[in-house]
Amino acid sequence: MHQYRGKLIVHTGSMFSGKTSSLEKDVKRFNIAKYKTLAFKPAIDNRYKKNAIVTHDLTSINAILVNDIDEIIEYCNELEPDVIAIDEIQFLGGLVENIVSGINSLLEKGLTVIVAGLDIDFTGTPFEIVKELMPIADYLYKHHAVCVRCGNDGWVSHRKSKDMERIKIGATDEYEPLCRKCFLEAREESGFNK
Repeated sequence: MHQYRGKLIVHTGSMFSGKTSSLEKDVKRFNIAKYKTLAFKPAIDNRYKKNAIVTHDLTSINAILVNDIDEIIEYCNELEPDVIAIDEIQFLGGLVENIVSGINSLLEKGLTVIVAGLDIDFTGTPFEIVKELMPIADYLYKHHAVCVRCGNDGWVSHRKSKDMERIKIGATDEYEPLCRKCFLEAREESGFNK
């Protein structure tokens, strides 16, 4: 696995598509290969366990809560990992350009960085950080959930409520995966016009 040194691995897609499960699988593989790994999650993500990244299937890996990329860099300087994982990258605080710059600095030091995050929000608008990381990724994986209405590939995390706040932490209680066609129909049904 030495070819992975200093590489950026991005897992993206809608909720319930397996992004976090793939991140977790990557971390476990690096652990088996004797790499020193650290996992991080934004402090805003208060679902499930506080100090763990937990999939919707309830498997988990230990994680450190952080607010921004500067805290991640501090932990990396202190603990000297070979590989880091950041779940829910779209919730990481700070300016997008600072996050990208921080990740690039870690890559330049030879660290492998694995991130998982939503590519678009519940309205179909891209999350800027994922939009910026996708073209610089060495490995990019677009995951799809299953549309709960028709069974096609899910494209977006449709919010069930009419709440328009962009960041709202939730799981199946708040969101459902929909394909593009069903998403557009759901928008029309709710009277939501972009």
